[in-house]
Amino acid sequence: MTMLFGEAVASRAVPVPSRLDAFLSVTEFDRPTLVIDTDIVAERYAALKRGLGRADLHYAVKANPAREVIARLIGLGSHFDAASRGEIELCLSLGARPETISFGNTIKRASDIAFAHRAGITLFAADADVELDKIAANAPGARVYIRLIVETSQADWPLSRKFGCDRDMALNLLNRARALGLDPVGFSFHVGSQTRQSAMWAATLDEMARIWHAARAAGHDLSLLNIGGGFPAFYGEPIEAPEAYAAGVMRLVRARFGDVARIMAEPGRGLVAESGVIVCEVLLVAHKSARDAHRWVFLDIGRFSGLAETEGEAIRYQFETPHDGLPAGPCILAGPSCDSADVLYEKRPMALPLALSAGDRVLIRNTGAYTSSYSSIGFNGFPPLDVVAI
Repeated sequence: MTMLFGEAVASRAVPVPSRLDAFLSVTEFDRPTLVIDTDIVAERYAALKRGLGRADLHYAVKANPAREVIARLIGLGSHFDAASRGEIELCLSLGARPETISFGNTIKRASDIAFAHRAGITLFAADADVELDKIAANAPGARVYIRLIVETSQADWPLSRKFGCDRDMALNLLNRARALGLDPVGFSFHVGSQTRQSAMWAATLDEMARIWHAARAAGHDLSLLNIGGGFPAFYGEPIEAPEAYAAGVMRLVRARFGDVARIMAEPGRGLVAESGVIVCEVLLVAHKSARDAHRWVFLDIGRFSGLAETEGEAIRYQFETPHDGLPAGPCILAGPSCDSADVLYEKRPMALPLALSAGDRVLIRNTGAYTSSYSSIGFNGFPPLDVVAI
């Protein structure tokens, strides 16, 4: 299976770096395991940082909180976007400086805000007046940015209305933050997960820029623009190479926002997804009836043990089997649990070799993001996803 790279839009496939494959070839696994190559993380960080230029790269810890990944990124000078006290504690315990961490979740426990403030973190997100009240009470004088809701997105997986507020509320929240003694420094937004080409950001940036300029016209001296995540990974459809992608996004940002004092970006998936491979096993291949057009292939990993992003079949993982190159046919792919929702691909069946059978080892490529962090703790007695970093 392959990943796409190139100077602009990738048009050819190259093998996953040999260090990872060499490790897989000599290692036995007795349960589903995610193997992360931290060298690939470092390479992707360097490429994105070159493309982002002067923008600060805040790794979205939720994408993969493996200690080895966080430690490697700290060594490279990365900043971090944390969604919880646990993620803040993780970063600090490995040597991250508090000034490099933003508390980016707009839904925070008051005691966790107080903890972050005591730890030296000064930058917080909000999208509601009561959240600003909590921040003012527990982190007096903190810098805050207001998260905007995105109505226009070309992402494969647009985000819901759970986060962000509209233009009028955003302007009111800037005023409220100032009245509470906070420092309202700017806005944030998220273009949507897996926005495959940088050009797909244009409509969202147009929408966000109108609010930005309205706030400035209203007298707010904004200094921070947080463009969030959305940086893509390869799941079968062409994507731009990371450096070219990030540079393209920054050109679009500059054209609409001008010379912003500080820009933040929060790659998660685009930074770690292609560094990881899940090793799993086929448990059963079967038909439901003599008339069944498709085989059912059951793996020992499913939606509750790491593959939650198959929800809606939005993310199409890349599978490698011992029988690749032999005749293949469509199959419905499912996990091992006793839950009828534990089906990975059914609306668009996955083409896998007809020779596939129970006991075969299967590699799921580009699974370094949102797998271990989504893995449940023992649903149906199945163990959570193991993680090995090299």
